This record gives sequence, C-alpha cells and structure tokens, in this order.
Amino acid sequence: MTTCITGTGLYIPPYSISNEELVESFNQYVANYNEEHAEAIADGTLEALEPSSAEFIEKVSGIKSRYVMEKAGILDTDVMAPVIPYRHLGEELSVMAEMGVAALNDALADAGLEANDLDGIILACSNFQRTYPAISIEIQNAIGMVGGFAYDMNVACSAATFGLSQAYGSIVSGLAKRVAVVNVEITSAHLNWRNRDSHFIFGDVATASIVENLAEPKGYEIISSKLFTQFSTNIKNEYGFMDRSEFLAADTQMYPDIEEPVTDKLFLQNGRKVFREVCPKVSEIILEHLQENDLKPEDVKMMWLHQANANMLDLILRTVIGKEADKSIVPSVIDEFANTSSASPIIVFHRYKDQLRSGDLGVICSFGAGYSIGSVLVRKV
Repeated sequence: MTTCITGTGLYIPPYSISNEELVESFNQYVANYNEEHAEAIADGTLEALEPSSAEFIEKVSGIKSRYVMEKAGILDTDVMAPVIPYRHLGEELSVMAEMGVAALNDALADAGLEANDLDGIILACSNFQRTYPAISIEIQNAIGMVGGFAYDMNVACSAATFGLSQAYGSIVSGLAKRVAVVNVEITSAHLNWRNRDSHFIFGDVATASIVENLAEPKGYEIISSKLFTQFSTNIKNEYGFMDRSEFLAADTQMYPDIEEPVTDKLFLQNGRKVFREVCPKVSEIILEHLQENDLKPEDVKMMWLHQANANMLDLILRTVIGKEADKSIVPSVIDEFANTSSASPIIVFHRYKDQLRSGDLGVICSFGAGYSIGSVLVRKV
C-alpha cells in the first residue's frame, strides 16, 4: 500500500484587484490623511504618509494582482476592508465553509471520489472566522459526508504542508484511509489596507488536496514529510477573542499604548528580518530532508513553494539547487494571486503537477509565521 496525493482542487474568488487599482485607492487615502493632519505634520507631531506605486509593489514582491471575496469596501478610502455580511450559523453556510466546499468538491472530482469515500477532513489555515464549532465539521456536513472526522488546525502560512503531514500520519497510523486537506484563506480580512509596507501582500483563495492509501498508486506518492518551528514575532496577527478584555484592561492603564485595538492587532511583519532569517532556514530544512531520504538536490525536478515573495522564491531555488538553476523548477503564481498564505503552495502544485513525468521527484514546501516550515517530498507515479 502506498500513500498518495490523488487529487487537488482550487476555488478562485469572484473579484480581482490590480496593483494600479490598489495604489489609486491607497494614494487617495494618503492624500486625505496628510491634508487632514497637515498642521500636526507641519509642526512635527505626526509624520506624513508616503504614497505608493504599482511599480514599487511589483519590484519588492513580484505581485501584479490579487483575488478577493469583496472588492468595493477594500477600495473605498472610508472603509478599506472587505465588507462581508454576517451569515447566521446553522441557517446558511459560512463564507469559509462555502469556499472550502467548492475547492474540496473540485479535488474529489479530480481524484474520482465522492464525499463518503473520505474518512477525514483537515481544515488547515492561517485564520478562522470563528473558534467553534469547527468550520471543517461544517464543510463535512455541507458535502454530505457521513461519519469519519474533521478538525481545524492553524500553522499560519505553513498550514498546508503541516496538514498534509497530519493526513499522511493519520493514514500510516491506521486512523484513516482517505483524508482531505482543505486550505481556505480570506486574508483580505486580516490585512491592514492602510499600511504601505503590507497592504498589497495578500489575496483570498481556497485549495484542497486528497490523500489516499492505495494498493495501486496514482498521482503523487508521499515519500516523507519534515516539520520545523521556532518562535518569532517578526510575523504576527494577534487579533482574537481576548481583544475585548484587553481593550477594557487599557482603561486600568495595563495597556496604555492601545489606541486602535483592531488595527494594531491585524497582520504585521518585519519583512527584512523575515527575508534574512527564514530563507536560509527553508533551504536548510529542504536540504536536510533530501539527505535524510538519500536524495540529492539535483534529483528535484520541481519545488512547489509558498508564494510569499518572488525574491524569496528565487533565493531558495539558488541555495537549494544551485546558482545556475533553471527557474522553471520553482514555478510561481504570485503575480496573479499574491500571497495566499497556507493555500499558496497547493495552488502551484495544482497548476503545475501535470508537467512532471513518472518517477520525477518534487518538493512541496511552505514557511511563515511561527517561524514554521513544512517540507513534503513527493514522487510522480
């Protein structure tokens, strides 16, 4: 029996925002802010905000556009956030579950399976719109899967590879024969669209992968997985259920610096430190993983990497494969999708998995907040 990834699915949101559209909105916000605070800026009490450009965004990230679940609110300078109405739990499907169902149904069709063929569903994401009941169980119910199990897990941008590892482990241990890993990311809701350094980074999407134990292998055999975590606050999102209590505590001067609790707790990162610290560690983990399985870097035909930044992709390629490595080994979708957190390596795998030949070796790798790094070695059947 062999454990394989036999199907993948992709759900693309209905709206796309180009760099040009995003910059037009952002720069209008900047102009309004600077005008409103002109006196404080003039006397040095406040710093003027800097405008951005489409060229700047593409240069530092490789991003040209991103998909989102709601567009008008993001581009409205009075709102600058997606406006997504509340859905009554139990009466209508949540937004995350709706996206997950679409991606999972796509993956089931790709694998030639039906909902009740699954033994488990793992929803692995960076953010969840509620704590419980688990959105994975909502997806389980929505697709008509009877029996089995479902649970949510969060390892930020590494959630997909950690989820694949958990699915693989569940199968190897005998807990299940078929497990779906679903990655739903509404990153537009956790992003501060007024922050020049990060407002362009993310996009929304959903992906799904089917992992099966088969007597006759198909798709991609999972050879091994390797996981790594190390605590860092250089990428963070502190928004959570304790916010109300912490904001109330600010009145007792326990948190005197909290003025805008929601904005302060949205996505924040120290990009330069992340680049310097994460990229070398990702390459180190991949190289160690290959060595542990008696494989060489030159054996790798394709790496489906987390789409965090085009420059990071290039650096990891050169430090794993070599300075003269063919860039096609690390395909990219970041120009179209932007950074879609946990879902991003699965988008690339979904788009490019058919380009390898039988026997070819590949690496699915993600990295992000934590720090967390996940590597999954696969071979085309």
